[in-house]
Amino acid sequence: MKWQDRISVDPLVCHGKACVKGTRIMVSVILDNLAAGLTHTAILKSYPTLKNEDIDGCVAYAAELARERVLPLTPGAA
Repeated sequence: MKWQDRISVDPLVCHGKACVKGTRIMVSVILDNLAAGLTHTAILKSYPTLKNEDIDGCVAYAAELARERVLPLTPGAA
């Protein structure tokens, strides 16, 4: 699966933030939910227009961004 099939960026939608195609659901919202420990099932229940593949696309998009950019970490920071 290619994340490009599931994610879009449109300057007229959500101020140009990456969203699940055909929705106004931002990738960051899905990633925040996953980071908080929500399951795919719980996210799909909260956003009934989503599909499992959309969530996977969000994760794949984030992985692509992580390959392109490194955030500095402070040694010893918890």
